[in-house]
Amino acid sequence: MSFSFRTGSVPILISIPHHGSKIPPEIAAAMTTDGLSSRDTDWFLERLYDLPETQSASLLVAEWSRYVIDLNRPSDNQSLYPGQATTGLVPETCFDGTPIYHTNPPDAVEIERRIQTVWVPYHQQLQDELARLKREHGLAVLIEAHSIASEVPRLFPGRLPDFNIGTNHGQSCEASLQDAIVNVLANQSDFSHVINGRFVGGYITRHYGNPAEQIHSVQIELSQATYLDESTLSWNPVRTTKVQPIFRQIFSAIHDWIATR
Repeated sequence: MSFSFRTGSVPILISIPHHGSKIPPEIAAAMTTDGLSSRDTDWFLERLYDLPETQSASLLVAEWSRYVIDLNRPSDNQSLYPGQATTGLVPETCFDGTPIYHTNPPDAVEIERRIQTVWVPYHQQLQDELARLKREHGLAVLIEAHSIASEVPRLFPGRLPDFNIGTNHGQSCEASLQDAIVNVLANQSDFSHVINGRFVGGYITRHYGNPAEQIHSVQIELSQATYLDESTLSWNPVRTTKVQPIFRQIFSAIHDWIATR
């Protein structure tokens, strides 16, 4: 199975499409050392989101590396950020531009195989769960959980804010839900934040967020400097102790927002 899934009891689905670092042997054989490292993984997010306030939410977690196929890109590989550096559906380079494959990247036949065996099942599960949540609760809140290195010069200048909230410029959720999340961040001083900055939401946020149909989607792109030792990509318990309470407040605010619907 290329993902794990837990059914929840409240109308919240947490999707972590870049959590996985597994690479099948037949694909690994063609990869460089940088490719095999899967270093642009959203490390430990399932652990970071393991909180009392999220236990009742549905949880969808990718197991395969984004270097195999990126579940947060459209299957037709249209660029999410035209004119800006980014990576595609089946990326050929890491975020820093180093090659993932020794020689030729996957051809069209191989890309289609990965779409059908990895991309389609994840998105089918996502669609099915959103439909169930809406059917049973009247609405669904999709939280797209992501993290990224605090500095990636090829993708953005300088240092990334700690919390990067993306709602496709307000199109993927009702303004009141965005406000509820932003108010949590505005009322603390330990972490910086931005709304619809460099990251406005990837394919999943943009494609599935439809507030007119009571499907509300928000992407949370977290700087890895808030919970990792970035030099070793290892879990930092001191930093985590500071950032997890913010997530607890965010999800409490989401629960409160749902209760008003």
